[in-house]
Amino acid sequence: MKQSNLHKYPLIWRKDDFFIKIYCSIPNVATGILLTTSKSAFIIDPGDGILRDLNKDVGPETILHVSDIFISHGHHDHVGGVWSLLTYLSVLRRKAPLTIYFPKGCVEIVSIYKAFKEVYGKEISYQINLKPIDNEKPFSRNSIKIKPFAVDHRELTTDEKSSIQIPSLGFKFFYDGKSICYGGDTAYTENLVKYSKGADLAIIEAGAEDESRTDLHMTIEQASRIGHTAKEYFLVHVPE
Repeated sequence: MKQSNLHKYPLIWRKDDFFIKIYCSIPNVATGILLTTSKSAFIIDPGDGILRDLNKDVGPETILHVSDIFISHGHHDHVGGVWSLLTYLSVLRRKAPLTIYFPKGCVEIVSIYKAFKEVYGKEISYQINLKPIDNEKPFSRNSIKIKPFAVDHRELTTDEKSSIQIPSLGFKFFYDGKSICYGGDTAYTENLVKYSKGADLAIIEAGAEDESRTDLHMTIEQASRIGHTAKEYFLVHVPE
């Protein structure tokens, strides 16, 4: 139950060729995560700045190798970099298809895709496949098994007196006998407890500013309790 740095970015974890790098996870600003093996490259929650971070860190070759994008939910700090990524891949004249997985009902991804197609439809060099997820059925991509699972993320109503649930998912990635559990943004939920337990790495958000807002995010205490059930864990999305 080893805890790595609380939120000093980037956060990096590697077991053999199973690798994940969290460039940042800052509430209301941006998240950006790269997951790779020797056979695959995924982007998770591409917030604002993800293209800059990837280009500086791994360069165009790895960016072109990305086959799939995984979206936990549609808030701007988790999807703000989607447009720039899609555009850059076209600039690089990508040929291979790109698949975006996201919770069904996430209007932000659908809207970004429709607007992108409207602006660049005649110039796009590759196929973009949207895959809305409405169940917890596992699937495999490039030697990695992915288990999506429901979490409980909410946002405030306009009067800020109550909150409503939004489409949101966590993902557990399995590769070569090892696993990484990413909870996305969520309040405390037994589903996250279930899938974090025994994971080689759990990435747990702790975004609640105080005890009064635990319907939106978890406190550090709540997140740490879940993290301790994994072999190692990162606490992310901690308020600056």
